[in-house]
Amino acid sequence: MSVDEKDIIILQKLQEDMTKSYKAIADELNMPATTVYNRVKKMEESGVIKGYKPILDATKLGFPTTCFLLITVTFKDSKGNVLDLGHIAEEIAEDPRVQEVHIVAGDWDILVKMKTKDVQQIGDFINNRLRYIEGVEKSLSCISFGMRKETLDLPLGGIDAPALG
Repeated sequence: MSVDEKDIIILQKLQEDMTKSYKAIADELNMPATTVYNRVKKMEESGVIKGYKPILDATKLGFPTTCFLLITVTFKDSKGNVLDLGHIAEEIAEDPRVQEVHIVAGDWDILVKMKTKDVQQIGDFINNRLRYIEGVEKSLSCISFGMRKETLDLPLGGIDAPALG
């Protein structure tokens, strides 16, 4: 599905405030509520909109520690069989403390973001989980001392937005 200018504007409104009704969005955009509803449904069905979740304050919920892990993998097991980077990344992603797993270019192969109650939980993950995943060679932990921005919003219609159509 390709999105048009109207879809982008609707998505911007949804990113600003998910609690707004379709009617409220329609009123702001001078279009019928059924148009907004139908466009949102179409974007849901096509996967442009993947879901709806509240934005939780991790610190207030007892998860104040953010860690980024850089991971290098070996691409062969002890028997010389080729290991799949995607499979290793999926194994890492299974842990509930892990929020994001990215396969990256450069000196490292995988970037992981996790939020935990404390540094000990990060150590537990590394020592009792990560070290036992076949193919993981080494890791570097980067503990965040403070966050200045965290968002899932996309710069729709903003800086370097892709051309529509």
